Amino acid sequence: MKYEVYHNAFGDKDVHVANVEIAGYVPVMKALEECFRKTNNIEGSWSKGPTFDFKGETFDNSDYSENVEVVKPLVVKDGVEWGHRSTSVGDYVIVDGVKYKCDMVGWTVEEVAAWV
Repeated sequence: MKYEVYHNAFGDKDVHVANVEIAGYVPVMKALEECFRKTNNIEGSWSKGPTFDFKGETFDNSDYSENVEVVKPLVVKDGVEWGHRSTSVGDYVIVDGVKYKCDMVGWTVEEVAAWV
């Protein structure tokens, strides 16, 4: 199932940054937590590939997941490619037409699309 991740916290306008694919049946709340983890920068950059370069060195990227499709292109500034920020409180995920807002703890159903 495809989970669409949008960033709009910190005054951002709604930006579709990624799609996360989760195979098999997974309860929605558990899948949302997996989306959160897969779109957070812990020891690398979730929005970059399996390796990344930093100050002339190449590093393995432990935050990379082949199940994450980066939708929004990365920004290049002064010759440096910057990864996307982590998913945070106020951002949201849409799955099957339902919008789930990321809260301080867990997720809240924000709205259901008219077509559902």
